[in-house]
Amino acid sequence: MYYTYAIYSQEFDKIYIGMTNDLERRLYDHNERGRGWTKQYRPWKIIYFESFEVKSEGLVREKEFKSYQGRQFIRAIIASNNGSVG
Repeated sequence: MYYTYAIYSQEFDKIYIGMTNDLERRLYDHNERGRGWTKQYRPWKIIYFESFEVKSEGLVREKEFKSYQGRQFIRAIIASNNGSVG
């Protein structure tokens, strides 16, 4: 199973979109391991994800999330929670 996901840093109002085959481990990596762009905007919370049987379908959806319309979709989820997640 593959997951396309959006995580949110409420403190910095940042969104990160990615894809993985292990959602729990990936969130742990973003929050606990010291590498990459996400390191400086901790803590992260998953605000949305979709699952796919086929990796290529997940990659297509990841690309859609990274578009302007996709980011608007994620921002609407954040707004519906009044900016607070979790």
